[in-house]
Amino acid sequence: MSADPLQWDVVSPFVQTLEVGAQHLDAFGHTNNVVYLSWLQDVAWAHSVALGFGMEDYRRVGAGCVARRHELDYLAATFAGDRLHIATWVAENAGKLDMWRAYQIIREQDRKTVLRGRTHWICVDMTSGRPRRQPPEFVAAYKPALPR
Repeated sequence: MSADPLQWDVVSPFVQTLEVGAQHLDAFGHTNNVVYLSWLQDVAWAHSVALGFGMEDYRRVGAGCVARRHELDYLAATFAGDRLHIATWVAENAGKLDMWRAYQIIREQDRKTVLRGRTHWICVDMTSGRPRRQPPEFVAAYKPALPR
């Protein structure tokens, strides 16, 4: 990677890096849209674990988060061999029933943002599956990132 820093939308996002492989491509020869969603789910889960909330932690507090809506803007195609930096952060959280998580994917070779997206997450009771207010532990851990 060059010395030129990546231009994230927020200060200090959670980032994972991967290389696009042949298995990620669709019939058009570029990364399949469903693959991007899978990568976003993976980075969101890794970020949650890094914040102290894996599945066992959800069970311990009796609450978890489920996706309600995804909004994805595909800004440029990516291809086999492209090295991608996939970032996520909590974008909005008023500490009630829901929160928004944002994503940005930057291609390393040209520093281009190739995807921006958001997911609307709903806090649910781990036993009933019904929506519930976020426990205090969630409010403390899932704080919105600072904009750049």
